[in-house]
Amino acid sequence: MTACFSAVFNGFLRTLRFVLFASLALVLVTVVYAEELVSENSSEDQGGYRESRQPCLNRDPQRQVFFGDTHVHTKYSLDASTQGTRTSPADAYGFARGAEIGVQPWTADGKPLRRLRLERPLDFAVVTDHAELFGEVEMCQTPSFETYTSWQCNVYRNFPRAAFFLFNTQSSRGKRLGMCGEDGEFCRDAGLRPWQEIQHAAEAAYDRSEDCEFTSFVAYEWTGASDNLANLHRNILFKNKQVPALPLSFIDTPSAPLLWDALDRDCVNAGTGCEVLVIPHNSNLSDGYMFSLTRDDGAPITAEDAKQRARLERLVELMQHKGSSECFYDPLNSADELCGFEQLPYGTFADKFVGKILPFMSKPAKPDAGFIRDVLRDGMAQEQRLGVNPFKLGFIASSDTHLGAPGAVAEKGFLGHGGAGVPVGEEVPEGLPDDLEFNPGGLAAVWAEENSRTSLFEGMQRRETYGTSGPRISLRFFGGDEALPDDICERRDYVALGYEHGVAMGGDLSLPDVSASPVFTAFAKMDAGRSGRPGMPLQRIQIIKGSVDDKGQRNEKVIDIAGDAASGAGVNLKTCETFGRGYTQLCGRWKDPQFDPAEYAYYYARVVENPSCRWSQQICVAAKVNCDDPSTIKSGYEQCCVAAHRPIIQERAWSSPIWLSPKAEVSLRPMAVNKQDSNAVEGLLP
Repeated sequence: MTACFSAVFNGFLRTLRFVLFASLALVLVTVVYAEELVSENSSEDQGGYRESRQPCLNRDPQRQVFFGDTHVHTKYSLDASTQGTRTSPADAYGFARGAEIGVQPWTADGKPLRRLRLERPLDFAVVTDHAELFGEVEMCQTPSFETYTSWQCNVYRNFPRAAFFLFNTQSSRGKRLGMCGEDGEFCRDAGLRPWQEIQHAAEAAYDRSEDCEFTSFVAYEWTGASDNLANLHRNILFKNKQVPALPLSFIDTPSAPLLWDALDRDCVNAGTGCEVLVIPHNSNLSDGYMFSLTRDDGAPITAEDAKQRARLERLVELMQHKGSSECFYDPLNSADELCGFEQLPYGTFADKFVGKILPFMSKPAKPDAGFIRDVLRDGMAQEQRLGVNPFKLGFIASSDTHLGAPGAVAEKGFLGHGGAGVPVGEEVPEGLPDDLEFNPGGLAAVWAEENSRTSLFEGMQRRETYGTSGPRISLRFFGGDEALPDDICERRDYVALGYEHGVAMGGDLSLPDVSASPVFTAFAKMDAGRSGRPGMPLQRIQIIKGSVDDKGQRNEKVIDIAGDAASGAGVNLKTCETFGRGYTQLCGRWKDPQFDPAEYAYYYARVVENPSCRWSQQICVAAKVNCDDPSTIKSGYEQCCVAAHRPIIQERAWSSPIWLSPKAEVSLRPMAVNKQDSNAVEGLLP
């Protein structure tokens, strides 16, 4: 009996070992097979790092557009936490994927008085908390730290608005508070845990399955400032989970060149597979310092400086919660009135805060304050001098939300983002939920083969990106020569022709014939909206050209290539109902008739929607404010009737530029695609 039992038991063990071994082998084979498939679809990172994930079922060699938000703050950003934000990085990623979050104010037992949910999830999101004060926030929120009882932490917990100015003023000077110790060691050590949580949240949110529904990136914000508190902020986005042990903050690297050098040392050249993009914050509050043409010692930048910057800073944030940086509008000096879109009435953070108390002391933005069209022309002028363009920037937009609410950029139902705003308090505020000049922000759009870190990051690297002011407008933009067919807008293989005979947005165009003129084509499709809330029709597509000739003369042109600016479309400001005709999609082809082969030039497409009610006007209408009847103007709604109120908005999208240089080293190289795979919608593309 015993021998029989022993034989059965041993047989069972052998069977169990076989099953376990076979299962383990199957898992290993699956992983290896998945990695092999990924290696076929994506390039190996520097240092030999390769993504370990299932290959995406939804993959298109002609690329598809993915919408996301690359500028998101949670409770680990001091300015967010001092205005009552309790959203964690994990909560923020959950929100981006469609989950609900609570929004301040909070009850005594920790329940939110407001809630927020996206009507449409994002494809990707990036949490970018301010790295400078990770440790300080952690120490002041955690009783186990000895410094929890310091006077600085008491100010943080009991007087959050005072803490906002105290902590941020010190960090913007590249200094730490006394609670951090003589060399800042206490705060650096305390910052390790939030940084690790940010990394873990990004890893947990990333969909590595074959569904590829959502992508997250490890990132942070480097929050630098000039001596006059002009904005130098940059978002630092890593391609994969190989990142520095601690983020490089403005306190560690108190200038942009020092930041680039440190990122090269600790990431790019570290041999770990770490890769990084540096994305300058919208520059309308930079007073011209964001894109300085001098080194830290005051000397002009060199060719090596320009190469380093062009390699690391591939994109710029054109639009966000704190306004648009596309171009400066002055009705006396600017022909492009659309440059007035979401333009702030001041030029630096200092002007904003001083203006709250002493309005006459606040200075308006200046034409040379860092608006991107001028920056792009500065870059071409430097290319004439150095042979390298330091400002060859692709475009994106994002929210800069300080609620941990990536993608909450709809005009309707806007709760405010709280960026540099006042704490809500203990009740839901009556009236407008944010400063009148602020807006819900925008979205980043990336053309990529699939929704994975590798594919999206490479799309950003090649600048095949665009930004929108919120709507999910689909936009393609190609540049080439006469090989782009006259009837390309009617062709079902539009995308294949664009790649075959030209370069996509973000690319360098080189004409094979010096006597030829560049030809461009842009296609846009309106945001279809969602059930019960349709999107807004398009009004027109424009091409913006900026150039610098061989004598240094700068020129700018804005050309309508499709649609109708005089269509009669408008909006009833008393009801916010829209009227007039518009377009579900537009396409145009344009040849530059005034091209000079000796000039440096950039071209980008701008798509403009029909007029609609801005977020502030929607709230004013819902509150039944009638500016002609003072009795209807309740407390909190006074801003509805001030001269600075802009009741109408024309939402838009901006493609990354295509550059053309007399000495361009990059030739027009066709992309290998299968024309039969061209995605066609109504005879065009998605």
